[in-house]
Amino acid sequence: MCIQESCGKMFPVIKCKAAVAWERGKPLCIEDVDVAPPKVHEVRIKIIATGVCHTDWEYLYETEKGMKFRPFPLVLGHEAAGVVESVGPEVTKFSPGDKVIPLFLPQCGECKRCQCPKTNHCRKNWENTQMGVLADGTSRISCKRQQVFQFLGVSSFSEYTVVPDTSLAKIRSDAPLDKVCLLGCGVSTGYGAAVNTAKVEKDSLCAVFGLGAVGLAAVMGCQVAGAKRIIGVDINPDKFEKAKAFGATECVNPRDHSKSIQEVLVAMTDGGVDYALECVGSPDVMSAALESTADAWGTCVIAGWTETEEMKVKVLKILMGRTLKGTYFGGEPKMSLPLDQINVAFGLLKSGKSIRTVINL
Repeated sequence: MCIQESCGKMFPVIKCKAAVAWERGKPLCIEDVDVAPPKVHEVRIKIIATGVCHTDWEYLYETEKGMKFRPFPLVLGHEAAGVVESVGPEVTKFSPGDKVIPLFLPQCGECKRCQCPKTNHCRKNWENTQMGVLADGTSRISCKRQQVFQFLGVSSFSEYTVVPDTSLAKIRSDAPLDKVCLLGCGVSTGYGAAVNTAKVEKDSLCAVFGLGAVGLAAVMGCQVAGAKRIIGVDINPDKFEKAKAFGATECVNPRDHSKSIQEVLVAMTDGGVDYALECVGSPDVMSAALESTADAWGTCVIAGWTETEEMKVKVLKILMGRTLKGTYFGGEPKMSLPLDQINVAFGLLKSGKSIRTVINL
């Protein structure tokens, strides 16, 4: 089946495999899906590798707890790398064969926010992609003659997908896609939280809460910035060796102490850390991270994701000179698995046995 676009080119519908979430709380199903051709300002890409992010797991199993509801069925996945298969009309920056990373946060380069050096929060097609559809209000993926929504406008748990040309970054032709796919979320978020948002300074004291892919990238960012002490915090001690390899100077398990982790860190650092980076997405951990910083100048950056929960902040903690900031999109894979092992990857992610699993498509 081919669909003719306005430019006169004929693009076939591609049949491929995808991991489809038919309903919340249920394992993903490997299905044969149809991926329609790209429309105006859209690009169809072949996904080569995709990371399995906690946000994907959380939406499937905890939607409406920490995540806003998005319609089912849908194809999850938002951290990936691939190759351009075809481009729609009026696409000028991409060509078939280009290596690319899809973006869940667009960059149109023209709006007020894109022109401002203070933020990366472009809102081009934002409301649509947040609800799983593209600019025209529909998805490009279907299964059993039913529309399948595209999670965050990406859907990288499919062998092929279509994204807006403003939600795509071209990368070097020699880039290893099974590694650089992590730039599509985890590495960019954690590293950027330390370097761009916190602006960690040389010889500073840092604490990173949560040592998954985002946390390890934050550790790396702190090290690159020249931090003197980088304390990794996690309830899973199996992650400590890897954290130290990425630059952590020491690691702490909150379960090993009778006092709160913020009290422990304040005592360890004689007054609190200069920078705390929360990479878990838990309101309780966010509060602990803020309270672990030094008064008068401490900075806490929230990088962990939650959409609906509320964080408790003691006003005095802010009045005494601390700064609380957030960051959005701002390691190396532990293992690789084929697409049909996607549910195994979710299990490894939840159990803490994998820092980041990469699915090879």
